Amino acid sequence: MTPRPPFPPFDAGSAARKVQAAEDAWNSRDPDRVVLAYTDDTVWRNRSTFLTGREAVHAFLVEKWQREHEYALRKQLWAFTDDQIAVRFQYEWHDDAGRWWRSYGNENWAFTAEGLMARREASINDVAIAEDARRIVGPRPDGDTTPIPLQ
Repeated sequence: MTPRPPFPPFDAGSAARKVQAAEDAWNSRDPDRVVLAYTDDTVWRNRSTFLTGREAVHAFLVEKWQREHEYALRKQLWAFTDDQIAVRFQYEWHDDAGRWWRSYGNENWAFTAEGLMARREASINDVAIAEDARRIVGPRPDGDTTPIPLQ
């Protein structure tokens, strides 16, 4: 497995870079790219779904982005320790029927010394929104550090 900087132990700067790297990867909607951040035996909880291993995560992401169209995500560093990071996030997407959703969530991440995520626990809630209420469109512009609004 290829190491994924920045590496633990994290400080405020390296934790923020790790969060931005995750946001950038997820906004690519490319499961092949996203899974490279995880260990082969990564353990996940995503809502009520429990997964183990890169292959299971890859399959999950393929299905997710077949269902969640025009997915656009913003993550924000919440807290960190030497080898763990907590984030809050929001993403917007529409379903096959054209209904728009904003998904709010929190994640807890645990990393190996090589900077790979060994554990991811995500709690997520979805709120229906009107298309004209969207505020997350595409990847974050370069240099944008705007905090995520609460609502």
